[in-house]
Amino acid sequence: MHEIKDTARATVRIGFDGRVHKTFRGHMARERFTHEVRVLKHLEERGCTFVPRLLEVEPENLKIVTTNCGGRVDQLKPERQVEIFAELENFDVRHEDRELRNITYRIADGRFCIIDFEFATLLDDGTGKSVSLKPSLDQPR
Repeated sequence: MHEIKDTARATVRIGFDGRVHKTFRGHMARERFTHEVRVLKHLEERGCTFVPRLLEVEPENLKIVTTNCGGRVDQLKPERQVEIFAELENFDVRHEDRELRNITYRIADGRFCIIDFEFATLLDDGTGKSVSLKPSLDQPR
């Protein structure tokens, strides 16, 4: 496997088969894992095609395996970046870490995609309430 991210919050590796393996760790790891799984399932149910699809969920290891949404983007006009994240809100999800590092480009269909949903806000959880793990200024990240 090829390692692409190793931080205090997560390890992300891409397998030889192209699948993405993300293991959560650190502060609120279980909550972040559970939340990202919930958001990705919500997006799949809504038919969102520009985010990773869950392939495996391993709660005992705080690990998810997803489809690969392409390569990292090095440059993007700020206006385009805003458009991409805004499109996600059509699926009742607001990405709370709207940085370029969370946008990828999928060559197969020429599509910009969005990754990393552990702090996203689910605008409607099915009960009319929003759910988020967005850190406040006093929480460690």
